[in-house]
Amino acid sequence: MEILEFAGKTHDESRQGEAYNPIVKDTTAYQKHFYIESYGCAMNFADSEVVASILNAEGFGATRNQEEADLVLINTCSIREKAEQTVRKRLTEFRSLKKKRPGMLVGVLGCMAERLKSKWLEEEKLVDLVVGPDAYRSLPSLIEEAETGQKAVNVLLSRDETYGDIAPIRLDSNGVCAFVSIMRGCNNMCSFCVVPFTRGRERSRDAHSILEEVTQLFAAGYREVTLLGQNVDSYYWIDEQNDDTVTFAKLLEKVAQVSPLLRVRFSTSHPKDITDEVLYTMARYDNICKYIHLPVQSGSNRILQLMNRTYTREWYIGRVNRIREILPGCGLSTDMISGFCTETEEDHQDTYSLMEYCKYDLAYMYYYSERPGTLAERRYEDDVPEEVKKRRLQEIIALHRIHSLESMQRDVNRSFQVLIEGNSKKSDEHWQGRTDHNKVVIFPKEQYELKKGDYVMVNIDSCTAGTLLGKVDSSRPVLR
Repeated sequence: MEILEFAGKTHDESRQGEAYNPIVKDTTAYQKHFYIESYGCAMNFADSEVVASILNAEGFGATRNQEEADLVLINTCSIREKAEQTVRKRLTEFRSLKKKRPGMLVGVLGCMAERLKSKWLEEEKLVDLVVGPDAYRSLPSLIEEAETGQKAVNVLLSRDETYGDIAPIRLDSNGVCAFVSIMRGCNNMCSFCVVPFTRGRERSRDAHSILEEVTQLFAAGYREVTLLGQNVDSYYWIDEQNDDTVTFAKLLEKVAQVSPLLRVRFSTSHPKDITDEVLYTMARYDNICKYIHLPVQSGSNRILQLMNRTYTREWYIGRVNRIREILPGCGLSTDMISGFCTETEEDHQDTYSLMEYCKYDLAYMYYYSERPGTLAERRYEDDVPEEVKKRRLQEIIALHRIHSLESMQRDVNRSFQVLIEGNSKKSDEHWQGRTDHNKVVIFPKEQYELKKGDYVMVNIDSCTAGTLLGKVDSSRPVLR
């Protein structure tokens, strides 16, 4: 098997400098340590890496052992009630730990900060500091304040904060895949969603800083980046220096040009904003992964209107058709909510039939959980009984499992280029990676001299509903 050492050109080698250092520094030299847990979306995990960088500059080293931490942080998510229950449970456990470690501080970051700050600070005395998503730069001063015994809070939202100049420190990274935040906030006022209230208005990050971060990641050995935003398709930045307007399609192209050996993914797209220009850009570059996460939330026009999704079922199907026309075989995933306010059996059947049409490769499905502060909480009654929500959810889950298995079965007896991400979770004798279409592939290491970050062709010989299984094609070269 031939191994090709492929040295791809970076986007702009003259820009490589000290601004971005994606390698976690040796923390043994630090006198203070922080421990951080992240819940929710990929954006929260990316934010935790920004926080790690800010703390690192203040003399805190990361630790995976909460028992030795001087500062314990939880980066929170408000999307579902279960996440809040989990966070509360962890904070209670940390309060017990704090009794054994006088001086240890406990803090809450992220989306729950504004709504629950008073309850957790004063009523339940679970935390010492509360920091919102746009206030991470103030962490050093808040820590100093909390060390004096004061309760430290900053949950102010910003119209321009993007953390574009901060070099994220990659926490728990496999050294192959990394998240890169390209924008913050959201202007879409979906009635079920708290994000506009917890993360503020939409603002796009400086394209130069994005490309610099991506370039440094590639130079450090990373081979896949996922561009993150609540709605990446509405990315819009004006480059006044070069008199240029950078749309998401242009940014996607610039990132793909960093190196042909760098895979590019993105999340999340909004059905009303994803353009043909983005799809054609994906088609032009082999290293832009042919996979799109396109949340629909419901298949009923009536429910979509109540959700304030600003598109119809017909519009969504038109976008799916266009994706499949321009990008044949493109992987497609979605989000689906069952049992939204006033949902009838007819509405539910509309969702069911839409799933039958789209046949998603992957779907994230939930029953509706009313979130405090949302438009839906203020406007509508959460009137669908929980047992009905759960029954409808199980019906769409069962349908999706059929589609997922069929999707996997179509790939048996085919060959795919796989980016090796590390050992299989179940066996050190097997590699795990993903295809361009975001499907997990497991294959034996055998005698081949492979490593994380290599691209290898794998012949698929079997599958489960969620995983492709195969063997290395020894006749095809390895790219690294």
